[in-house]
Amino acid sequence: MPTTNPSVLRPTPLASCRLILLLLVLLGGVGTMPTGWAQPALSLIPRPVQATTTGQVFVLSRHTALQVGPGLSAEPATRFRQYVQQMSRVEIGLKSTKRRTDVLVLQLDSTAVPQPEGYKLTIDSRRVTVTGHDEAGVFYGLQTLSQLVPPGKADRVALPGCTITDYPRFAYRGMHLDVSRHLFPVDTLKKWLDVLAFYKINTFHWHLTDDQGWRIEIKKYPRLQTVAAFRDETLIGHKRDLPHRFDGQRYGGYYSQEEVRDLVRYAAQRHITIIPEIELPGHASAALTAYPELGCTGGPYHTATFWGVFDDVYCAGNEATFAFLTDVLDEVAALFPGQYLHIGGDECPKTRWKVCPKCQRRIQEEHLRDERELQSYFVRRISRHLATLNKRLLGWDEILEGGLPPAATVMSWTGEQGGIEAARLGHDVVMTPEKQVYLDYFQTLYPTDSLAAGGYTPLRRLYRYEPVPAELTPAQARHVRGVQANVWTEYMPTAGKLEYMVFPRLLALSEIAWSPRAERDYPAFLQRVRTHDPVLRRRGVAPSRTYDWVNDSLWAGPRNLPQLQLRTTAPTGVLHFTTDGSAPTPQSPVYQAPLSIDRSCVVQAAVFEGDTLVQPIYRREFTISLATGKPVTLAHPPAGSYHQGRSLWGMVDGAAGSPRYNEGQWYGFSGTDLEATLDLGAVQQIRTLGTHVLNYHWQKMWPPTALVFAVSTDGVHYREVYRQTAFPANGINLVRATIAPVSARYVRVTARNQGVVPAGEYGAGGKAWLLVDELYVN
Repeated sequence: MPTTNPSVLRPTPLASCRLILLLLVLLGGVGTMPTGWAQPALSLIPRPVQATTTGQVFVLSRHTALQVGPGLSAEPATRFRQYVQQMSRVEIGLKSTKRRTDVLVLQLDSTAVPQPEGYKLTIDSRRVTVTGHDEAGVFYGLQTLSQLVPPGKADRVALPGCTITDYPRFAYRGMHLDVSRHLFPVDTLKKWLDVLAFYKINTFHWHLTDDQGWRIEIKKYPRLQTVAAFRDETLIGHKRDLPHRFDGQRYGGYYSQEEVRDLVRYAAQRHITIIPEIELPGHASAALTAYPELGCTGGPYHTATFWGVFDDVYCAGNEATFAFLTDVLDEVAALFPGQYLHIGGDECPKTRWKVCPKCQRRIQEEHLRDERELQSYFVRRISRHLATLNKRLLGWDEILEGGLPPAATVMSWTGEQGGIEAARLGHDVVMTPEKQVYLDYFQTLYPTDSLAAGGYTPLRRLYRYEPVPAELTPAQARHVRGVQANVWTEYMPTAGKLEYMVFPRLLALSEIAWSPRAERDYPAFLQRVRTHDPVLRRRGVAPSRTYDWVNDSLWAGPRNLPQLQLRTTAPTGVLHFTTDGSAPTPQSPVYQAPLSIDRSCVVQAAVFEGDTLVQPIYRREFTISLATGKPVTLAHPPAGSYHQGRSLWGMVDGAAGSPRYNEGQWYGFSGTDLEATLDLGAVQQIRTLGTHVLNYHWQKMWPPTALVFAVSTDGVHYREVYRQTAFPANGINLVRATIAPVSARYVRVTARNQGVVPAGEYGAGGKAWLLVDELYVN
């Protein structure tokens, strides 16, 4: 049974920690904490491996010298000085002469710090020492030291005495950014890199090409700049909204090779490797628009103005395709010194290949079984060319189709299964499953939240993600090189929207990528997130604060009826609620314990500070019927993450699933039918039957071809009482069928799956998803 949170929320103790540091500065930099005062907490993200405080204080001032040891560049030290000045008014001196006191020392010692990228930070009243295994280690030690500098204009900065020993859990700590859908200036990307480095992210995956625009200069193919880099217009609103509307404005641009070199240098100075992604063989609409001879039909093609997957891809039977791509990859590889080059490999429809004479001839000549193996041939051929450039192929998990090229690394995005399979085959893996680490997903279930791609990835879900699947053996687990969060920018046209979607969720990524798994503690992490909010804002980043909004959890209580727990992590304020559908006010009841829901109602809740509403209003509707809490059995289990292996109580909990679809309410069936049998416990008279089905073609989620309700008194002999075949609503279809009164104990609901996604639709040829939630009987 979950525990309840107090409804009256108390101020965080971190506020008093800041006050202590401020007083220390005003007192002139004493070397130890005054008697009876608490040592301030170390509000560090990611959390270090080991950290102890000493009660001493080191005061940074204009008299402090910064000494850089042998083998180290002065550049990180210079940037640290600039950061301190940005956060305060202190200018540290950069000096070569040795001192014993009032000094900050940077040094290398791989014996004292044996782990790559590791460091040791020691602060006492006389000196600060950062010792690194390598230059990266010293750099990360400086990032930790930077986080100890409180924001606020002062002539002196008090640093808490401590000893920190730290090193990363994973070698690959990645952040992805799509610039095809929306382009961002180089200055914005540099600010992005600064913040990634601050949180010890060491890889920037730069998604440069897609259907909606080509974003990198290729000198041998100038039409990539003049044609492929631009689209005629851009979709307005969400792609699920009908009818589709467009803005009529030409959109585009690209990064010159000189800009790319500049950004690569900038990243390298911050120990970040940039991995470019050149999509192939699919997501090629923009390139084909510029060079239509590379497609199966010869065109004409158009750079996509809609978000999705398109049938026109590179022709696998055309030698000109490979000549073009090898030329492109030659130029790209020369710009990026890292070991990896990402080739995409995802979401490649085989529609054109199946009817293309050149592709079919290639299949015959290469003795391939089908178009899946043709994709493998395509990827293997590109992989061989990358090997001549001293690059390793990195691709999305669809490159597993037909067999992996040797030494390929798999980026597992459709879930964890692709990564598990690759690791078992001995291939390296980067885990990036969409339902856990996609930052284009919504952060809340509030309908008023900012527009997002879909799905639901709140801060707490990302923080609790474990990148190493339990199914792997220790030897296989070593192939999990790390974890990455992805940002697809269809609904992020501005830098401000990008920041809102990424921060503070990037901080959770930082901690799961760097810190020991055993040290994870979400409430403690959230306290640290709050102290980093003003730091980010001082750096020009405006993070979301939705993590404090009211959320909930449901479980079965007495008589299997729903129990609703409301939660907010807001550090101050009072949580008020109503159950009559009215908006809560400061005079509404104070939430103190879980609510027992035994009748249909609308629960609304909000946090108030005095008379001021400080958050959007939470709302959840409950519909209690004869079905609520009754036993349910299924003929076929749900698939994927849609309640596979979990309780079926959610199908009769009285609460409808939301449009976010992966929030935990929907039951999903991949290519199979729903056949649910509900036991009412006794024969009763029934007049109304219902359920909810989801119609999201853009997510391969199709309504049933037929929805049938049948009833029985004995659980053996059933008769059909209602059938529905049309589900016109784009989104949630709420089914309520009024029937002639009938007596029954058992109700069987059968929903026929679409089976295969039709041609011309997203995911054509693949299994259709059927999503159903909440059985209703009255």
